[in-house]
Amino acid sequence: MDTKELLKKVRKIEIKTRRLSDHIFGGEYHSTFKGRGMTFSEVRQYQFGDDVRSIDWNVTARYNEPYVKIFEEERELTMMLMVDISGSELFGTTGQFKNEVITEISATLAFSALQNNDKVGLILFSDDIELYIPPKKGKFHVLRIIRELLEFHPKSKKTNISQALKFMSSVMKKKAIVFILSDFIADNYEHTMRIVGKKHDVTGIRVYDRREEAIPNLGVVQMEDEESGELVLVNTNARKVRNDYAKFYKDKVNYFNDTFTKSGSGVLSCRVDESYVKKLLGYFKRRG
Repeated sequence: MDTKELLKKVRKIEIKTRRLSDHIFGGEYHSTFKGRGMTFSEVRQYQFGDDVRSIDWNVTARYNEPYVKIFEEERELTMMLMVDISGSELFGTTGQFKNEVITEISATLAFSALQNNDKVGLILFSDDIELYIPPKKGKFHVLRIIRELLEFHPKSKKTNISQALKFMSSVMKKKAIVFILSDFIADNYEHTMRIVGKKHDVTGIRVYDRREEAIPNLGVVQMEDEESGELVLVNTNARKVRNDYAKFYKDKVNYFNDTFTKSGSGVLSCRVDESYVKKLLGYFKRRG
């Protein structure tokens, strides 16, 4: 992708997702994700209806009239976007690939954080950490994140969610809002999720294509494993083959839901041909 085409794509995603974050998600994001607590702001004279427990007795004694302490929410938060860029994300049968939808969701979340003056960071992962961008504020920083989501080419096509979670824990010492975007066709991350979920506010966003849920009866077809590159002939006429695949896929989805729920984390599933806007907004409202 040349520079001109890349900038055009970045601009297109910026216009679409920033409009969403400005008009829809900004307020929902703010009410959903709270700050770290209340911090002292100032003192002012007591007014009728103020809580007497907030009276500052030292200042009251000094001026011989009641004063109260005013506290404000310590609002600044850090969002970390963890994005799966393994080979299985390069799949789609209804107009968009999974990785394209993941990029739009990530951009919408990043602009929502920007609107609330929060920091945003990015981890791109396969079975290794492909790229880490430390959390920062600002529009240019968010645009860089979008550029990387569009342009970055991973070294590996495989997936290791547990490894990515361990890396995130090592670089994020304080509590963060963490969104993990993947198709979650993986396993062996339950133990790590349990540890991460205790410290961070984590949400798993599963993006999938409807054709992944079941194999249609198409006769004998050649299929390629997107992560291993292996080519195999599959007899889709055989009911057992279709049933075994359907069970395999359902087990992965159940593992995702159970693992995140047991760790106290949020879950959200979005099919590529569905509106991720409605899905995200519904999730924010339920949490808020």
